[in-house]
Amino acid sequence: MAWDVFSLIGTVAFAISGAIVAMEEEYDLFGVYILGIVTAFGGGAIRNILIGLPVSTLWNQELMFQFALLAITVFFLIPHHLFKQWSRWGYVTDAIGLSAFAIQGAMHAVHLELPIVAVIVAAVLTGAGGGVVRDLLAGRRPIILRHEIYAVWAASAGFLIGLEIFKGDLFLYFLFVSITVLRICSYTKGWSLPSKKIYYTK
Repeated sequence: MAWDVFSLIGTVAFAISGAIVAMEEEYDLFGVYILGIVTAFGGGAIRNILIGLPVSTLWNQELMFQFALLAITVFFLIPHHLFKQWSRWGYVTDAIGLSAFAIQGAMHAVHLELPIVAVIVAAVLTGAGGGVVRDLLAGRRPIILRHEIYAVWAASAGFLIGLEIFKGDLFLYFLFVSITVLRICSYTKGWSLPSKKIYYTK
C-alpha cells in the first residue's frame, strides 16, 4: 500500500515541479510535458541502472505516466494569476517528490536485500535524480549542488529505512512528512552545510 502511495505522490509532485521549471523558462507546451515527464521518472531510471535493473521496467508504469500527464495538463491550464509565487510552489512540489521517491527508492533497495550503503544511494538517486536531470535540461545549477540542505534528507531517509529497525506504513508516512517539512525548512530558513570557496590572487 505505502509503495503505491509514495509512487503516486512522487510522480505527481515531480511532474508538476518539472512543469513549473519549464514554464519559468518559457518552454512551449511540448517542452512542458517533456520536462515534467523526465523529472517524474528520471530518478527511477538512474536508480535502476545503478542497482542492475533494466530501465525498461519504467514502461510498465502506464498508470503513473497517465497520472503525470494529467497533473501536468491540469497545472498548465490553471490561470497564472492564481500562483503569485511560482518559485515557492516549485520548491514545495520538489520537496514532496524528493521525500516520496527517496523513501520509495530505499524500500526498493531493502526489498532486493541490498546493503545499507546501497539503500542510501538508491534513496538519494531516486529522490534527487529527477530534479538533477530537470535542472540540467533547463540550464540551471542542480538544487542538489546548492547551499540549502537537499540530498542529505534523502540520505537520512535511506539510512533509517536501511537499518530496518522501524517498519510499517505508519513509520513510512511519518518519515515522509518529516523529510518534506525539513526540506521546506532548509529552503525557507536557509539551512546549509558548511562550504568553502577558493580565492585566487593575481
